[in-house]
Amino acid sequence: MESSQSNDPCTSSSASAAGAAACDLVTVPTRQGLEAVDILRREAADAVGPVLHDDGCGTLGFLVPAGTAAGWDVPGSTCIETNGRGLRLNPEPPVEGSDWLLPPGEADLATDPVVLRRALGEAARLIEAADSCR
Repeated sequence: MESSQSNDPCTSSSASAAGAAACDLVTVPTRQGLEAVDILRREAADAVGPVLHDDGCGTLGFLVPAGTAAGWDVPGSTCIETNGRGLRLNPEPPVEGSDWLLPPGEADLATDPVVLRRALGEAARLIEAADSCR
């Protein structure tokens, strides 16, 4: 049985002082990520946190609670620990060539990794079904 991690904001007291987030980042291909964002906003609007779009790499990044990377195993996605290194939760995107799809001001909490895992799976199935109809 999976248990949901806390949706606490991705900051700790030391990271907040530096303005950096202490959270992990799940990246997925843009198409799957956009589908997942739609699913999350339809089903559980409060379960989706800030989402970063990196146009140069063709990915979306979901901020998730720190510690998620240790157990992340969703095919087609990557989860990395940021440990607050350079990731800033402010209106300016933290990576050149990227932009916030859902900025921190509009989505204060980290995305629940259990809910994200389910949405990414559903998104993959929808994309596969759509592509097989061509």
